[in-house]
Amino acid sequence: MKCRLRRLFVVAAFLAATVLVQAQTASPVSSGKFRLHKFEQPIGQESYTVTRDGNVLVWQTSFEFTDRGSKVPLEATLRSADDYTPLHFTVKGKTSRMSEVDAEVRVEGSTAHIRMGNNSREQPVAGPFFTIAGYAPVAIQMAMMRYWREHGRPLPLTTLPSSAVRITDRGPETLQINGHDVPLERYSVQGLIWGLETLWTDADNNLAALVSTDAEFDHFEAVREEYESGLASFVASAARDEMVALTELSARFPGRRTGTLAFTGATVIDVTGKPPLHDATIVTRNGKIVALGPARKVKVPSDATQVDVSGKYIIPGLWDMHAHYEQVEWGPIYLAAGITTARDVGNEFDFITAVRDAVNSGKAMGPHMLLAGIVDGDSPFALGVARVNSAADAEEWVKRYHDAGFQQIKIYSSVTSDNVRAVCAAAHKLGMTVTGHVPDHMTAFQAVDDGMDQINHIQFIAALFRPKDYDPRKATSAERLNVMAIMATVDMNSEAVRQAVRFFKKHRTVIDPTMALMEQSGRPADTPATQIEPGIGKVAPELQEQLTSGGMPADVASLGQKIVNKYLEIIGTLHKAGVPIVAGTDQAVPGYSLYRELELYVQSGFTPLEALQSATIVPARVMKVERDSGSLAVGKRADFDILDANPLDDIHNIRSVHRVVSNGVLYDSATLWEAVGFKP
Repeated sequence: MKCRLRRLFVVAAFLAATVLVQAQTASPVSSGKFRLHKFEQPIGQESYTVTRDGNVLVWQTSFEFTDRGSKVPLEATLRSADDYTPLHFTVKGKTSRMSEVDAEVRVEGSTAHIRMGNNSREQPVAGPFFTIAGYAPVAIQMAMMRYWREHGRPLPLTTLPSSAVRITDRGPETLQINGHDVPLERYSVQGLIWGLETLWTDADNNLAALVSTDAEFDHFEAVREEYESGLASFVASAARDEMVALTELSARFPGRRTGTLAFTGATVIDVTGKPPLHDATIVTRNGKIVALGPARKVKVPSDATQVDVSGKYIIPGLWDMHAHYEQVEWGPIYLAAGITTARDVGNEFDFITAVRDAVNSGKAMGPHMLLAGIVDGDSPFALGVARVNSAADAEEWVKRYHDAGFQQIKIYSSVTSDNVRAVCAAAHKLGMTVTGHVPDHMTAFQAVDDGMDQINHIQFIAALFRPKDYDPRKATSAERLNVMAIMATVDMNSEAVRQAVRFFKKHRTVIDPTMALMEQSGRPADTPATQIEPGIGKVAPELQEQLTSGGMPADVASLGQKIVNKYLEIIGTLHKAGVPIVAGTDQAVPGYSLYRELELYVQSGFTPLEALQSATIVPARVMKVERDSGSLAVGKRADFDILDANPLDDIHNIRSVHRVVSNGVLYDSATLWEAVGFKP
């Protein structure tokens, strides 16, 4: 009897222990939600849970946002020890409309088994490390922060599957949230994205907010739901961090030369059409060109530092007419590539005005900035927070941008025709011009008739040649492919094409095609990205994955290439007819895509000189600043590039930028590339 009772007791104890373990396994440790934003506009949500599986913490997170109608979903699971040491990490999905991630890291003892897509490898694990793959999901960054603090705040912290991060504690910060002062701790993180992130943790060790950029370089914010009302405060604080970083980078940058400089011995190509000037001398002082001519005729001032550039070629500094200056690293990159003027065509208002003021005043390093303020209308595909849904909205936003020193307004895709007219009328009244997308349900003809002076992206011109009743928002995949096939066979000698060319020539409509981006988007998936743009092989490591992923699948790759070739034909036809073409990148491959843009223009029929003009004197004329920039002449801003080879012989020589002069300051291009993690 006693034995039987003892057996029953043991069984009962075992069952109780089993129930306890099961309860522990199923019991959630914590959970939370983050509201996701792009350009401060709510676009999605991330939900996470942390549960316990025995001695293992299981982090599961689901991340999804909708960006201009495109779903961007991402799932991740992290199994970690109690001290947040990673054991097994998986992440799969999209990190932007155009980039994907599929990675796994499994740690066994001192070895990490790493899979990235279809490629696998093993790597020894020594010292502190964490498993994470980019800026998202946000909950994984929260786990990383807990690991970093738990393990002595290592600097740097190795991250798998690749790279390392540097986390800096910026100190306590109190922000007003829901009418209350909330104490938070602010940190900066470098290495997960290309550039700087700012994040905050609260008193419960939870991530409160993250201000970052997504995988297509757009401003991205994630805010824990209970702190959502503090979004503007988080963005403003992060912008201050960015400006501090920009100022610090500018102040400590090595190898820059200032003062009166005399550049001697180079061949000068002023891009106006005059013959190149051999054995020339250029003297700069106080940011201006004060002398330029044959060496025998130019007297070098006694106080000048002489710079021997014998055998080199000097061209005006390049322009990027479709820039989005999203982070401080863009300053050195633009200059490294020889870009000394950038037109930003859509950004967060407070951030870009602060950058513009710092750079244009000479307090910070970067290209001279011109700004186009973005506006959009309400729709599921809208972007940003500057909404124009009435004539009154148009007046309000145009005035705000004008009073802040913007040169242009940029129309985005959801503005109605009536409001396009209202924006254009208000802008023109104040002496501003209007650029942008052709809004949905409008044609490029209608947009120009409504007052738009310029059009971004060549596809809006090509869209004139698709069937009249085609609606891309409602079309099936088969219908899209059919329309692509129709557009790929458009006869450039047809009356429809001739009519379009006459129309844009008559209106002097300016086109910035962003052709390098179109080529990159149309790349066959089985063609290495570096085969199209070799500069991808030199970018910072955290950019490699997103720039090499993607591409068109095999069944449509041939059609995609035909579309790319048709875009080039359209650009060449417009240019030949005298329609102004200006070079811009829409970011794409930082720095390098402007080179590719000019190479593609030559492929479409430009001469090398004409391609150079599209990135120098033509945009200066379009923006009405040709007295200050765009060519090389006494009295103009001292912006020019020193090349190792002659771009008039071969446009590919534009890639040989050796040194850059921006506002009279001389930089070594290689040092600029290296300053932000690129290879020179």
